Amino acid sequence: MSVPDSRLKHFYIPDEQSIYLLSHQDAQKLKDWINLCIEQLELLGYKNIELIGKGAFGFAFAGVNERNQQLVFKFSRINLPQHVQDRLEEEAYMLSQVDHPRVPQLEEFQRIKKQAIMVMERARGQDLEQVSLQKGPLPARLVVKIAVQLAELLWSLRQHKHKGHIKPIVHGDIKPSNLVFDEENEQVALIDWGSCVYAQLDAGGHYVGNNVMDLMSSDLQQTNARLGDVYFIGEEQLNGALSSPRFDEQGVASTLYALASGQSCRFGTQVITPNALGLPQELAQTLTAMLSDDADTRRKGGDYFMHNAGYLRNLVFADSESPEHQPVIPCWTHHGDKPIDTVVYSSRKSFLRAESIEDELRYLNDEQFERYYKNYMQGMGQTEKAFISAVSRLGRYPVVGGLAVRWHPEGIYIDSSLNLHDPSMKYSFEVSVNNVVTLARAIHRVGVFKSCMFNARDTLHLERTDVQQPFIPEPGMAIPYEVSRISVEEAQSRMHSYFEDGDDPDELLKLPPEILAILSELNDIHHTGCIIFEALETHLKVHSYYTLLDHSKEKRFRNLLKQLIGHIPQIEGVGISGFMKLPYKDTRFFEHMASLPDKFYPRNPLEMRS
Repeated sequence: MSVPDSRLKHFYIPDEQSIYLLSHQDAQKLKDWINLCIEQLELLGYKNIELIGKGAFGFAFAGVNERNQQLVFKFSRINLPQHVQDRLEEEAYMLSQVDHPRVPQLEEFQRIKKQAIMVMERARGQDLEQVSLQKGPLPARLVVKIAVQLAELLWSLRQHKHKGHIKPIVHGDIKPSNLVFDEENEQVALIDWGSCVYAQLDAGGHYVGNNVMDLMSSDLQQTNARLGDVYFIGEEQLNGALSSPRFDEQGVASTLYALASGQSCRFGTQVITPNALGLPQELAQTLTAMLSDDADTRRKGGDYFMHNAGYLRNLVFADSESPEHQPVIPCWTHHGDKPIDTVVYSSRKSFLRAESIEDELRYLNDEQFERYYKNYMQGMGQTEKAFISAVSRLGRYPVVGGLAVRWHPEGIYIDSSLNLHDPSMKYSFEVSVNNVVTLARAIHRVGVFKSCMFNARDTLHLERTDVQQPFIPEPGMAIPYEVSRISVEEAQSRMHSYFEDGDDPDELLKLPPEILAILSELNDIHHTGCIIFEALETHLKVHSYYTLLDHSKEKRFRNLLKQLIGHIPQIEGVGISGFMKLPYKDTRFFEHMASLPDKFYPRNPLEMRS
């Protein structure tokens, strides 16, 4: 039996590896590592320790010291190369150089054996990405208030002095999740200084140096900039230009745009334009300039923002902040009592490949794909990137279901089954879905984009010792399903077949005929949902989300799912294969549309009340 290249693991790409998707062994390793970090902090005398974040480079914990001061502890991942771990010490040094009320201060940096720990103040509140997910697009009044605060902070970083000389500091990674928002006093704090460097150029494009030797240094021949988040950084930073305060202007512009539009990236500006977001005209047009494709326009926009942001504080807003929106495709809300750990699996690699991205794509693992996808998204248009990001954002909500977008010359057809399990997030979720539709309408291509959203807590895990062995289900293992509140019987002719789209070229795992036969039988029973088989060398994941719509067939439905488990030992090889079934009774059609119309905040706020 030939085994495909093990690097071809994922046709679908999970946005973030939930602990519920890890193998038992990997999940245990992660839990052990987190417990070890907590034990180390407790030995140092800290209390109330909790994990508050994790990324590719490390973990962040919160806790309190003996003075009851709220602190954050940052650990680098110990399995990373030493030069990467050393970045934590560099981050601590750069943070120690910044003294500003909007920047939580460094407390100390220490090493315990090989483990580096950075301790700093904890900012009050919640990060703005979380606020955005809960509340949707922020009201114009709040966007303006945040803009004024960020402009003041950027001025302070530009005027930073080192040994008596001006030496600007570049944060390098300004984005909503790195801004903590204190709702009580509506103040923001900038965190995560891991991409921070001293600027090589000032805002005017001149070299920063105190003497001739500085200017002759080879350091000015190559950038010292760190990458930052590719969803938010500007062109210059993305393309390796010498570091400059302009980088942070771009981060601020991207952040304000994302917060005002309810997106998680900067890429949608050509379609969901800054002028369409109900912002005051002056700020909207400034952001349009700052996010322009033209470098000269960006610089002029940045200059105008930096010199005029202070005047924005004089704008008057209406008391009412009731948002207007109309959901364009149906979203069902449920009062869920069980926790949902949403994972979005979507045909992103197909989508990228259709945008003329070549074969190098298939040799990248997930972490590289997420972190450095700029290398192979550069051939894509901004709107395509924004669309992919908008679908990914849906996975940040407690939602299960699926979405299929079919592009045709005359417009797009969308089939969906979207079930949100937190009614308080309804407005935000519906705006995020609307953004997916708006961006899809601006894309001209022929093809299908499929996306499944399931609860990672329902994923079944099977282990084997090597690729030659079968996966053996444990006794009692069952694929979970829900039953709809009302039984719906529907004629076969109106149902969507699992196999309507034919074999997907990216589905690398060939399922045994017995499993395909069961899926075909399931197709005759009215239901909605998805099932994805993901086979790695020693680990099989069966992801699923099923809702039975025809209650009269429940016994048959349950038996077929049981048979499916029974045939798992016949799965051979490595790869992934997924099937999605949508109700397809309410397909929505939308004509193509280049961009949203302009919409500004009224000059007279009293108009809002009329």
